[in-house]
Amino acid sequence: MNFCDMPLIDLNSGATFSFMDCHLRLVQPGDEWPISEFYLQNRDYLQPWEPVRNETFYTIEYWCNRIACTLDLHEKKEAFSFVILNESEQSVIGMINYTSVSSYPFHACHLGYALAQSQQGKGIMHMALTLTNQWMFKQVNLHRIMAAYIPRNRASEKVLTKLNFEHEGTARDYLLINGQWETHYLMSLINPDWVNKG
Repeated sequence: MNFCDMPLIDLNSGATFSFMDCHLRLVQPGDEWPISEFYLQNRDYLQPWEPVRNETFYTIEYWCNRIACTLDLHEKKEAFSFVILNESEQSVIGMINYTSVSSYPFHACHLGYALAQSQQGKGIMHMALTLTNQWMFKQVNLHRIMAAYIPRNRASEKVLTKLNFEHEGTARDYLLINGQWETHYLMSLINPDWVNKG
């Protein structure tokens, strides 16, 4: 089944989509341990690109509460969080988050993502984002997906450019990352097939 064909009513059904020996689906109950392990194992690698995390962030208890909130946001169509799983579906190797989902008149959201250090350079995030971006456009009916990255983050720049995100500007001291205010490049992807559904 093509990811874009999944009906909106099946958002929380646990449907999984396979590509490149990986699996992609929405976050669901039971993901607490593999997500906490993903962030713990990649803590040093992700640190330069993320806000400072306290120790609680890496615990199963934190992710139990976080997932409960995430599922509520799924239901309200205010945010959507995906996990990328390895071939056996036992380990999380990446995360994709669409946050601040807005409807009329904006029809837009913010995109964030992270991939395990061991999986870099394989095209996994490009393929995963291709699927989830299409899903957000076709099933959530978004017009714009916005992303921002630190200029020295060449890997993120490459992913977004390959996905046809366009540079829209520079935001000085945009986010507090790893304890420092970081300037970001602002990017967006526009849905050329957006339809006003009223």
